Amino acid sequence: MYYYRYESAEVSCCYKYLMFSYNIIFWLAGVAFIAVGFWAWSEKGVLLDLTQVTRLHGFDPVWLVLVVGGVTFILGFAGCVGALRENICLLKFFSGVIGFIFILELTAAVLAVVFQSQVREWINDFFLANVKGYRDDIDLQNLIDSLQRMNHCCGAQEPNDWDLNVYFSCNGTHRSREKCGVPFSCCITDPADSVLNTQCGYDVRNRPKSEWTDHIYTKGCIAALEDWLPGNLYTVAIVFIVISLLQMVGIYLARTLISDIEKVNFSY
Repeated sequence: MYYYRYESAEVSCCYKYLMFSYNIIFWLAGVAFIAVGFWAWSEKGVLLDLTQVTRLHGFDPVWLVLVVGGVTFILGFAGCVGALRENICLLKFFSGVIGFIFILELTAAVLAVVFQSQVREWINDFFLANVKGYRDDIDLQNLIDSLQRMNHCCGAQEPNDWDLNVYFSCNGTHRSREKCGVPFSCCITDPADSVLNTQCGYDVRNRPKSEWTDHIYTKGCIAALEDWLPGNLYTVAIVFIVISLLQMVGIYLARTLISDIEKVNFSY
């Protein structure tokens, strides 16, 4: 039986250190995300009382930071060590997970286009669920406030969605000072104001609806998102393409290194 031997089989130093440089950035980014996530939890006292995680009624943005950081850290570590140690298992793990994530992103994009009404309904329900938990978590509160201020919107469909929150609800006998109001992020601000008025939304929904437009945004955030997307379609597409290209580069470097290592192993 004849075996072909590669006369000059060797692992390319160029691809090896490109792979390492590519992954060290993501590994450090993962460490930073995880550090920020645990810092945010420590500031909220979650690390001292882990049961707070289960008591939150809405979405805790820290979970997203930790998940992204954890995945990025693991992939960056696998890529760095796999490249330096020429470990085929780690490199295959890296390229396989990156490929799986790419397929998930592509599938999610296709499903979002095909099932637009269901996606819209899911986003609406998700937003309303977080309106209920607005005062339960400071990070969730800041996220909703940023969303409403940037998009000049209030609630999921309308300002009355804030009736779902026990502090802002017009219903019931509670004595909250925010009763029949909206968060300050719903308010139409005067550019000349140098101090942020966090009480501008108090009692605003006790006024006639015809006066609301003078004080707060009346468009829902779902409608604002639908208006924003068509005008920024190219930006969204460019971001998706750049992310996809970065993933493809990572897979290409990993598969090239695997091929070189296998050639070297076969030559011996």
